[in-house]
Amino acid sequence: MSFIKVFFISLALALPSATLAQGFEVAFGTSQENSDLPVEVNADSLSVDQENGTAIFRGNVRIKQGTMRMSAPEVHVFYNDSNSGIARLEGFGGVLLVDGPDAAESKDAVYRVEDSIVVMTGDVLVTQGTNTLQSQRMTVNLETGTAQMEGRVKTIMRTEDN
Repeated sequence: MSFIKVFFISLALALPSATLAQGFEVAFGTSQENSDLPVEVNADSLSVDQENGTAIFRGNVRIKQGTMRMSAPEVHVFYNDSNSGIARLEGFGGVLLVDGPDAAESKDAVYRVEDSIVVMTGDVLVTQGTNTLQSQRMTVNLETGTAQMEGRVKTIMRTEDN
């Protein structure tokens, strides 16, 4: 293999680039120990529909579970069949998820509390220290602390010198 080919292959591997694969797995958050903790929700207003087991929080919505934080302008809460706990939360209009040193933002997100899965969709941006990842969809498994990125994944990885 010629020096020029080796140089360009090495350069391509070293430079930030758009990942061509459909999926990309990364570590995310430190919530493994948080999944059984209570979910606390704060907002400017709340409307509850007892018949279908839902609640709508609006305005400056802040959700906390252990070290995990989630915020959005509006969040719909769906209770499980027995109304004894939260089955899932759906955030709309710009969602921010922070867990330990990691942060992610997207247009919308669904947090399935019962299986500790968060699915963020629409212009997902993840920040981990000085590195960033972008995609159209990210599925975070809070039990394992991993995330699957899908839909034209772009990564920017910086060395400590940059």
